[in-house]
Amino acid sequence: MSDAARALLVTGARLLDPATPASLDAGASAAPQPLLVVDDRIAAVGTDQVDAHPDAARAERLDLDGRAVTPGLWDHHVHLVQWAISRRRVDVSAATTAAQAAAILREHARVTPPESGSVLVGHGFRDALWPDALDAALLGDTQPIAAISHDLHTVWANPLALRVLGLDETGTVLREKPAFDASAQLSALPVEVTDRWVADAVTAAAQRGVVGIRDLEMSDAAGSWLRRRADAAFPRIRVRAAVYPHDLALAIERGMRTDAPLAGADSLVVGGEFKLFADGSLNTRTAHCVHAYDGMTGAEAHGLAVNPGAELEARAREGLAVGLVPTIHGIGDLAVTRALDVYESLDRDGLSRGGWMEHAQLVDPADLPRFARLGIEVSVQPEHAMDDRDVADALWAGRTERSFAWRALQDAGVRLWFGSDAPVAPLDPWVTMAAAVTRARDGREAWHPEQTVPFAAALAASVRSSLTAGQPADLAILDADPVAAAADATGDALRGLPVAATLLAGEFTHRTL
Repeated sequence: MSDAARALLVTGARLLDPATPASLDAGASAAPQPLLVVDDRIAAVGTDQVDAHPDAARAERLDLDGRAVTPGLWDHHVHLVQWAISRRRVDVSAATTAAQAAAILREHARVTPPESGSVLVGHGFRDALWPDALDAALLGDTQPIAAISHDLHTVWANPLALRVLGLDETGTVLREKPAFDASAQLSALPVEVTDRWVADAVTAAAQRGVVGIRDLEMSDAAGSWLRRRADAAFPRIRVRAAVYPHDLALAIERGMRTDAPLAGADSLVVGGEFKLFADGSLNTRTAHCVHAYDGMTGAEAHGLAVNPGAELEARAREGLAVGLVPTIHGIGDLAVTRALDVYESLDRDGLSRGGWMEHAQLVDPADLPRFARLGIEVSVQPEHAMDDRDVADALWAGRTERSFAWRALQDAGVRLWFGSDAPVAPLDPWVTMAAAVTRARDGREAWHPEQTVPFAAALAASVRSSLTAGQPADLAILDADPVAAAADATGDALRGLPVAATLLAGEFTHRTL
């Protein structure tokens, strides 16, 4: 071992690794093993390997006393700046009517008025089943007030807020692209402020065992991470930085490619996927579906086709031409089919076998085998099912047996990746896994329990490395047995699973030991 090398010998660890299914079957009965970390890699695992390794004798020792260890966790769909900001916004997620949400916002504005030239922003409302409309008058006319829906696809504002944003004061309910644009303006804070808040969010994620994220922030995620990684004091986290069409020229200028390290940053930041949209969201009734929404007529009765016609495929080809693998947002079954048609065409032309899809919340059973055949990896957000089960029952009545169908996707051979879509759901893989394993929350019965997945599959969808020699030294050290916690049908034990320490590339980013 060189003088500069770091070495850590972890003993008394029960290694729970999806790459070794027997370890998860054993759970609390798994025999403790040693694991040696040298610099940023796992150097040896098990007594024989560790005893034979020349660095073991000089390593710092950490006895885990039988604690469980998993590979470090990932969240595969995060809007990190939005998540960091939302943690400081007025939470209206508990509201069950527009009037109630507005009352929360008006009271907050009364007690803590927004600064001159700024807007009080709430977040988290779910209005799909509310009995009253998003009326701007409810927000009052004394302070500029706006609220962003939990799925980010709707902004509700009063005329005063729209005036601050320089928008048409008559359009007080914005959906899809106008909502995204308004949300970007509402989030336009000084860089030093957002970076400080993002640092806090990264630290909080490490406390839950997180070592990496796919950052799908809509505003130049790569540029933000180049700036943050230049600051040696910024908390460390692995990042796959996505690219959107409006930043494609900038990505080309930087030489970005999917999976390649980002030039100018350290090895923790790599190019992510090229994010495209095929539709909107369930709560806004813009998810593009085969069946029309009850009570809706006209061109958008089936939802919204984003990038319609040949546009979606043309954009996917633009990304592939410069080495950026597409990922397509598809929520409704018609959008999912359209996205798969794009990948089918690309595969047929020999341009690409593979790609990603985000969400896939409603899937035609005939499309299930196409995912695996085309090599499409799917990023799903299990907690969305817990948030939206009642909305799905209402808006997708008679079809929910094929909604949020993770088990059907898994059984069809699809590679699943789990995420939160934070701020839509919390950036916490234990919350995500609990939703996938139990499909239950808040004391309610499981919703379509036939679509639950085993804990081993949930963990496999939440990590990107294994506990074997040569792998990155990314570890989550736990204060409770997750296998036993996963057996709790309520999901509560897994949601609150305590994390003792997190190791990223051989360095602690969280430690209570």
